[in-house]
Amino acid sequence: MHFDITFGNLINIFMIAAGIGISGLSIVQISKAPISKVVRKYFIFFLWMIIGYTTMHLTRQMLEGNAGTGYSVAIRIVTFIEFLISGLMAFMLSQMILHSTSPDKNQKVISTVFFALLAIHSVMLIISQFTDIYYYYDSSNVYHRSKLYIVSNITPIIMMVQDIYLLIRYRKKLERHVAKAYWIYMIAPLVAIVLQAIYSEVQFVIFATVGAAVYMFAVITRDLTVKYAKQQIDASRIDAELSMATRIQSDMLPSIFPAFPERREFDIYASMDPAKEVGGDFYDFFLVDDDHLCMVMADVSGKGVPAALFMMASKIIIANNAMAGKSPAQILTDTNDAVCSNNREEMFVTVWLGILEISSGKLVAANAGHEYPAVKQPDGEFVCLKDKHGFVIGGMSGYKYKEYELALKKGSKLFLYTDGVPEATDADGKMFGTENMLSVLNKDDNASSEQIVQSMRESVDAFVGSAEQFDDLTMLCFEYNGEE
Repeated sequence: MHFDITFGNLINIFMIAAGIGISGLSIVQISKAPISKVVRKYFIFFLWMIIGYTTMHLTRQMLEGNAGTGYSVAIRIVTFIEFLISGLMAFMLSQMILHSTSPDKNQKVISTVFFALLAIHSVMLIISQFTDIYYYYDSSNVYHRSKLYIVSNITPIIMMVQDIYLLIRYRKKLERHVAKAYWIYMIAPLVAIVLQAIYSEVQFVIFATVGAAVYMFAVITRDLTVKYAKQQIDASRIDAELSMATRIQSDMLPSIFPAFPERREFDIYASMDPAKEVGGDFYDFFLVDDDHLCMVMADVSGKGVPAALFMMASKIIIANNAMAGKSPAQILTDTNDAVCSNNREEMFVTVWLGILEISSGKLVAANAGHEYPAVKQPDGEFVCLKDKHGFVIGGMSGYKYKEYELALKKGSKLFLYTDGVPEATDADGKMFGTENMLSVLNKDDNASSEQIVQSMRESVDAFVGSAEQFDDLTMLCFEYNGEE
């Protein structure tokens, strides 16, 4: 086997190597390009066709001029594949342009025409194997063009004419640099066909195809660079906005402790740790008047920014109703009606709300589908008070909530929480549970409200370990000291 190293062959080898390399890089990059899946699919096929076409052409050049029946069969098969791929390349390019321009109701018709042209191209190549109408090989297996060689390019040219129509007719649907890349793919092979008809030794079609691939690779790289830069800017903006949202949400909750340093009748401490940057849980406590303290623990459905927005709206509505001097049941009833009146997203919030008469220790509370509060009486242990649950806030308009009373004595404690505490999950999927929660609460009878909350947080963290925090973790502990 021998291979003539002529100037033309060296140029061809260089262009083939460049074509394979650039097409391979483009295939890797195209998977990240901001284009439709269909266009990406045909583009990847197109690039593989370039690799196949250039590889077959190199193989043909290596086989050419080697006499013998084996070489004759091999070179005819390789040449057939090379010509077939050239038609497939034109077809893939046409499909890329067709799906990029999306010519409405004509798309199926045009696509059918492209398939028909590809079929005609394939059939004519098969006929050429027996009639040598396009090309032939002499006894030394040297390639020669037949008089009708130009006909082999007819179907690809017709496809390109149709592509030109699509690019002109639907140009407004394409970005300028993408349209420019398509035009280069269109014009470069046409120019190459003319040049190759004049000087056949150098494969100008390969040169044109590789050149177009270089440009398209540059377009893809530029698009990815622009997209990445935009993503970085957007990510920075989102991070800044989320940080601000976190601060705003944190500022909405009482966070200065001791909260009422001048009031010796009670001690209160609370914390909220969102699972994401912002959360849907919230707590609240405030004096309705000098003798009444309102305490709220709530959990909004969902997580993230939507839950945080719903949380803030719910918190404000609850506080406004409470400051109007209403009872806990009426506060929840009126809050529910207000939320239901404009709740297109169908979100809801569970709420436990209690109003303590500070002078007597009488606590009046209502529960809208929230977790049971844990209560500790003097000389006793924390136990879950299985109060009657009402429906969630935002679930059904017109619902009437009921309330109950609880007598707190000096030394009584109240622990409120969201489901993020008992449902905290470790890496094996095991939940922290209510029993563990009560065990932590009863570990130290003399612990302050702040110590109880901090101890609970540490216990939950130790239990969860390396597992990701699944839900917001919100707690409030209250101790009643009574009148001094």
